[in-house]
Amino acid sequence: MVRKNRGYITLFLLPTVALFILVYAVSLVILFGTSFTEWSAGRSPKFIGLTNYIQLFTDDADFRQSALNTGIWVVLQSTIHVAIGTIFAIILSMKEFYWKFARTVYMFPNIISGAAVGMLFLCMLNPDFGAVNSIARLFGNADFSQNWFMDYATAFFSVTMTWLPYAAVVTILILAEIAAIPESLYESARIDGASTLKINLYIVIPMLRNIIGTCVILSGTSMLQKMDIILMTTGGGPGNETMNLPIYIYKTALMDNNFGYSNSVGVFLIGFGLIFVLLCRNLFRIGSSQH
Repeated sequence: MVRKNRGYITLFLLPTVALFILVYAVSLVILFGTSFTEWSAGRSPKFIGLTNYIQLFTDDADFRQSALNTGIWVVLQSTIHVAIGTIFAIILSMKEFYWKFARTVYMFPNIISGAAVGMLFLCMLNPDFGAVNSIARLFGNADFSQNWFMDYATAFFSVTMTWLPYAAVVTILILAEIAAIPESLYESARIDGASTLKINLYIVIPMLRNIIGTCVILSGTSMLQKMDIILMTTGGGPGNETMNLPIYIYKTALMDNNFGYSNSVGVFLIGFGLIFVLLCRNLFRIGSSQH
């Protein structure tokens, strides 16, 4: 059957392969090639060997801070974010009277654009009229005024909280996987006297290994492209306190007009993402049997 339909399969794959080559493969080759050049708008790329990479790792404090921030956010998103979504999914899977309402409400932050979420938090954390400062003044110091996004002590935490707790996508993926677990497993466990906690710990969670691994990859890699909320709230500041690699690439290329150097950062970012995905695949043994 496969041989008989090989022509049709090839025909239907051609547009996808062509788009991949034109949009991704060619772009990756250009990105990698120009990362070894001095290149700015209005000038042709000039080959300079490993100069960009040497400067990147030896003489660029902004890059090191951006890479550190990106790494921290990847770890937080891969652990705490996924854990929140998994726990919430397990609670909702019990289908108590509130589960449909809670599932709908929890999804709201994920259907709003990043720019809108950024504006929402800018208003909530505004030092003059924001809800957080107003509540603090109401129940504490009447003169309390904290600039959450522009204070070095609170900026990183404030930006992180604009996305870390909102794991509705993880929750939905986990819920779908829980729904596929055979009811007979639950019944056998209950007959043996297992409590709900033990059923979740020893049956449900082990059966979720593949999907949890997938969620870790999706959540972690989402931090490798996070820009909108950071640009709306802090712009990477104060200083470079909340700057990540995508913001640094954007500023280096479009504000400093240094495309060759920004492309070397882009190569590092791609390598970082590939290593992260491979580590997660091996750690969770994604695709292997769960028995």
